[in-house]
Amino acid sequence: MLAFHKLLTFVLLVGQAWAIPSGGAELYDFKEYKVKEALLRPPVGWTLVGEAPSDHIISLRVGLPQSNFEALEQHLFEVSDPDHSRYGQHLSKEEVEELVAPPPESLKKVNAWLKAHGFKEIELDRSPAKDWVSIKVPVKIAEQMLRTKYHVWKHEESGDKLVRTTSYSLPEELHDHIEVIQPTTMFSRFNAMKSTIHWPEAEKKATLTYKPPTAASDARLAAIDPSCSQTITASCLHQLYKTGGYVQKATKKNSIGITGYLEQFANFADLKAFYEEQVPEAANSTFEVVAVSGGLNSQAPEEAGFEANLDVQFAFGLTHPVPGTYWTTGGRPPFKPDLTTPENTNEPYADWVDLVLKQKSVPHVISTSYGEPEQTVPEAYARRVCNSFAQLSARGVSLVFASGDGGVGDGWDDPERHRCRTNDGRNITRFLPTFPSTCPYVTSVGGTTDIPEISVFFSGGGFSDYWPRPAWQERHVEQWFKGIPKDLYKDLYNPAGRGFPDVAAQGTKFRVWVGGNPFSIGGTSASSPAFAAVVALLNDARLAKGRKPLGFLNPVLYAKGYAGLNDITGGHSNPGCGTPGFNSTEGWDPITGLGTPDFLKLKEILT
Repeated sequence: MLAFHKLLTFVLLVGQAWAIPSGGAELYDFKEYKVKEALLRPPVGWTLVGEAPSDHIISLRVGLPQSNFEALEQHLFEVSDPDHSRYGQHLSKEEVEELVAPPPESLKKVNAWLKAHGFKEIELDRSPAKDWVSIKVPVKIAEQMLRTKYHVWKHEESGDKLVRTTSYSLPEELHDHIEVIQPTTMFSRFNAMKSTIHWPEAEKKATLTYKPPTAASDARLAAIDPSCSQTITASCLHQLYKTGGYVQKATKKNSIGITGYLEQFANFADLKAFYEEQVPEAANSTFEVVAVSGGLNSQAPEEAGFEANLDVQFAFGLTHPVPGTYWTTGGRPPFKPDLTTPENTNEPYADWVDLVLKQKSVPHVISTSYGEPEQTVPEAYARRVCNSFAQLSARGVSLVFASGDGGVGDGWDDPERHRCRTNDGRNITRFLPTFPSTCPYVTSVGGTTDIPEISVFFSGGGFSDYWPRPAWQERHVEQWFKGIPKDLYKDLYNPAGRGFPDVAAQGTKFRVWVGGNPFSIGGTSASSPAFAAVVALLNDARLAKGRKPLGFLNPVLYAKGYAGLNDITGGHSNPGCGTPGFNSTEGWDPITGLGTPDFLKLKEILT
């Protein structure tokens, strides 16, 4: 890959010593400490209880700067641009790691600092590119390293307790060489989160913005079983998205993955029941389970997870016999509580992505049905996790995320009941975009309902407050802005931000087996694995022709693929934050994106 190696000549990474060298600490002056991060005031809802036990163990995660992330991003866009000569020439694991490895000076100084505090190389857990290093330390050592004082804090509403500090310092010499350390000022709670799952009994009806077509007026709908209007099965999705009848030719080269968090267990007996009912040819098949950070996958019927079962049954059922992987991840990441997320609903994305980045072979498409308000994720943490997603995307992995189930924020259109308040001290009303869907290196999937398809009221959508709008979606999003009042929801969102979702799929009335019984459930949790399944089948078509998998989808979807999507031009708005939210319209919109997949058209365009 000539262009890659030519660019790397400008990256001075030769001769890096990853291990902590003998000696070296004395070369640096670590005496002058300066505050690295501090909270202006303790987070709302938390009360200081007392000093933290000195022997309490903390797992500190230190983020070093990534030396040439801009170059990685350039490579990612080139290999994902259908009009570029490098389209499909994804980077290798080693090439990606070389681009994001820390500068040699950062490694030297951080290594010396750790050595000065008595750490040996064997005690350090480094990420594949060495841009993260984790250490387990007692509170008393962490306090010495960070010139801080840890305390026990109690969450007033729940009674949960945790050990955190409201500020920490680093040697001034290290400020340019360490981007983030946590857990420090990021308050997190270890409670089960609400996923983006949506229950039918909680449905409400918003006003339709148009009269949808009927089977009589749309020939495409005439071939769909009428029962699909009441219950969505694997067969219904095959009919709706035209994947039925496709004969796979490259299953041994293909792969699909599902991520699981928060003790969501994928049950094999339920999968068998689902297969026997909806995909009988798959009844004796299974999937691989990979544990991350102590994640479990209990097979007790009463512990079967609605989210996990929904994801694996439809993702693997729609793509059988493509090999499937389910990751079950334990733990929680940093979290800043706000009114819409009083519990810790953040997932340990960093733990999962670190493990996956260490693997030589990764599934070609991976679906994740979890998310949280962007503002509850510390921006430095969010950016680093998003950059890790970029590393996977550059390697040719399609990362698909549910856009969320709160519309433009919390799902409430009543100005008196909404909970969309900023947690930056201003406490003002603002829409709440969903992370990781707002990360510009993943594909965000919104929801639809009914047949013919219309936008569903809970579909998360809007604009990021962290990331600007990428060039690949500029034309489509600008066209949408031309069709709305100039001052619509002024100051409630960032009109220059990355717009989401990118695409959509069915999100209601999915027939799923849990604990030995069938249930009808949905949410963009259902939309994400459904769309990912279509991507897996498109990968099969490409692999069968000797081509590479699709990889990062967004540039090609916005450039050409939109012609292979069913534009959703009406339906319910996605209310939230005391407003009716946005409407689905012709072209891209912040509720259904570019639309839902038409496999036959996409296969013609993308393979």
